[in-house]
Amino acid sequence: MSTNPVSVRAIGRHAVREELARIAFNQFCATGFDQVTFADLAGATGVSRSTFLRYFANKEDVVLFVFDPIGDIVVDALASVHALHDDWLALRRAFDPVLSFLARDADEVIAFLNLIEATPALRAKFREKQFGWRPNITRELLRREQVSVERSIIADVRVATAMECFSTALIYWRDANGQQDLSGLLDLAFGALSDPGASAGPPDSSQY
Repeated sequence: MSTNPVSVRAIGRHAVREELARIAFNQFCATGFDQVTFADLAGATGVSRSTFLRYFANKEDVVLFVFDPIGDIVVDALASVHALHDDWLALRRAFDPVLSFLARDADEVIAFLNLIEATPALRAKFREKQFGWRPNITRELLRREQVSVERSIIADVRVATAMECFSTALIYWRDANGQQDLSGLLDLAFGALSDPGASAGPPDSSQY
């Protein structure tokens, strides 16, 4: 059986980044994000500072690494569901595998979100990362269409709004220490915009 060496290298790099990020996260929690230097991280992980920097360009990326796959997960899911639903419902459904991804280790994700909330630099970088997911999601939303300026603006606004719904649901989930159902929170966020004139009660989750 042949093996693709590029894939092997990619898997190896991901595994190293994952282990470095895990150890670094413990260091951030013990000492404080702003107080920890790359020299500290190198010492804690047992690699040189230059080696650590080959895997992570800055401290923010070390923490946010866990969220890196989310943009691609949404794009892949949207490719599967968009033909079956309108834009808004397709975007909601495209976040289902993201919720499954986050639920694999909810306690760890909550810990990362708490560190992000407590650290202004991380909050800003996380927002930047979410902003960076939007163009690919919008392109997928428009992939099967002849695109006009009007349609592009509508799609871009819907994607931006869907990301805000996701961010808001994450905040409430984090504040509840994971005890609230994240899917239900996301349904509530999306439902608030699918019928702006509705009362403040829970949305009809059957449509989601």
